[in-house]
Amino acid sequence: MTDTAVERLSELRGNDLADLCDAAEAAIMGGGGFGWLTPPRRDVMEAYWRGNLLVPGRTVFVGRLDGVIAGAAQLNRPRASSESQSFAVNVSTFFVAPWARGHGLAPGILVACEELARREAYTVLNLDVRATQDRAIQVFEESGYVRWGTHPKYVRVAGEYIEGYFYTKNL
Repeated sequence: MTDTAVERLSELRGNDLADLCDAAEAAIMGGGGFGWLTPPRRDVMEAYWRGNLLVPGRTVFVGRLDGVIAGAAQLNRPRASSESQSFAVNVSTFFVAPWARGHGLAPGILVACEELARREAYTVLNLDVRATQDRAIQVFEESGYVRWGTHPKYVRVAGEYIEGYFYTKNL
């Protein structure tokens, strides 16, 4: 039986950093990377994750499969200078490694982001996704997110532009 868990990651323990890097690299290689098209050098990836835990207003959630980090998302709060958008948060860098898909981690990670946002009194959660990421789109739409826009040149992969979709949900 497979054990799954979703948790807020506030510090790196044990193999967490290696697991995060491995899962992120697998997601990138599987076409579901979060901005990267090819995995960066390992030291760059490690610095990326270490740095994300230090960014004010950002919370990293991870999904574990049998104790191993297999996916993540970041809940980003508005800057203090964004008073007019102080009601909304966004989720970014949301991924699940291909080898861990089909165990409910993606919906679980998304729910964890929503729950924290609600506890902190945010009323809207926004996110965006590449149009080719069918499973992520399915998870967002099944979770009640409404697509409000399309960007025709959201990303460029191998010289070709790919659309991106923008979603929102009232919390």
